[in-house]
Amino acid sequence: MGMSTWNEPGATAGSVWACLALLLPFSGTALAQESPAASGSLRIELNKIEASGENCRTYFLIDNQKGESWRSLKLDLFALDADGVAAKRLAVEVGPVPGRKTLIKLFDFPGLSCSRFGRVLLNDVLACDGVVSSREECLSGIDTASRVGTVSFVK
Repeated sequence: MGMSTWNEPGATAGSVWACLALLLPFSGTALAQESPAASGSLRIELNKIEASGENCRTYFLIDNQKGESWRSLKLDLFALDADGVAAKRLAVEVGPVPGRKTLIKLFDFPGLSCSRFGRVLLNDVLACDGVVSSREECLSGIDTASRVGTVSFVK
């Protein structure tokens, strides 16, 4: 009878506490670590749109108050009309973005009226150089938002 089973009184509590005591030191380190994308989080907000001749000028607020510097960040954007149809594609360089800084960048969608905008899609990250090492990590580390009531900004 030298071996305990889970059905014996007292064996369950002692075995569970012994297992928890072994796992406890490891759980703290796992919880304390952040993923690279989380530590490199960047919030990009479509802040304003306005007509600029035949173009639609977009104002993007880039909030990097919590993050490190990005030397380069090139985004692949699509303007979609109210029906969700791709109307215009635009590649933009939003970098450099200093750490602990908020910026506003202006980009024109040429030949596209602002009245045709339904939403702006962050389709992909074409290049990034900074906190994270891959395009996928860059994309997942970006949060999108819109302050323009009629036009959303999504990824």
